[in-house]
Amino acid sequence: MRPVTVQGHFGEWLQGRIGSDGPVALVTVVCPALQVTAPGDGAMPFSPEDLAAFATRLGLGALPGASRNFELGIGAGASTATLVALARAAGFDGAPEALARACIAIEGASDPLMFASPDQLLWASRRGQVLRDLAPPPRAVVLGGQWGAPQRTEAGDADFDDITDLATDWMAASQNRDLPRAAAIASASAARCTARRGPGDPMADLARELGALGVIRAHTGSARGLVFAPGALPAQGAAALAEAGLTGVLSFETGAP
Repeated sequence: MRPVTVQGHFGEWLQGRIGSDGPVALVTVVCPALQVTAPGDGAMPFSPEDLAAFATRLGLGALPGASRNFELGIGAGASTATLVALARAAGFDGAPEALARACIAIEGASDPLMFASPDQLLWASRRGQVLRDLAPPPRAVVLGGQWGAPQRTEAGDADFDDITDLATDWMAASQNRDLPRAAAIASASAARCTARRGPGDPMADLARELGALGVIRAHTGSARGLVFAPGALPAQGAAALAEAGLTGVLSFETGAP
């Protein structure tokens, strides 16, 4: 076994259906602060039978354990990151597309964490399919935490708004490295998700109070965040989120180098 670390994510820049009857798709928010390591001794989010089937699909032998530095169900890709870490620790070095198919077979819905640049993909999460390659998101700082109870993703859940317009706008914003526009798109996606699925949260008020460019959220999960330009994170930001009731407050840089 070889030691492996896989980064999680922190919600999505945008998520919804592409067309009213189309696939659920997303652009993920890469988060270097959240990690899964293998081998490890943490609680596993899969049964032994599921893990055996996963290993068989990839032609692997026994899988190691894995450890996480974050909870399940917060919208950080714990399940996918665990499978990717296990496979790579056990010697898998094949194409990310093959790993994605194996993850989908076990999870039913997967994040694109098996790819080298997961935030440069419009990803059909229930199909395990890249719909489009994208420019990297503009460089940003995210200040966030958890709002409410964890919520595991249900693979059959397609109750999302059509975000075809947001996905089109995102392509231009990322290509132009337009962070204010990208943050506005993320805010629109978060607002649509909250209006349709809940729960309500204090993030829009916090964005105004702290001068954030916009809001991100886990469209399934408890992660919530504010988007700032690099160097613009206010000193009182973490305390303000904690006072508003968010837990596990953290900050990290994401997007284009």
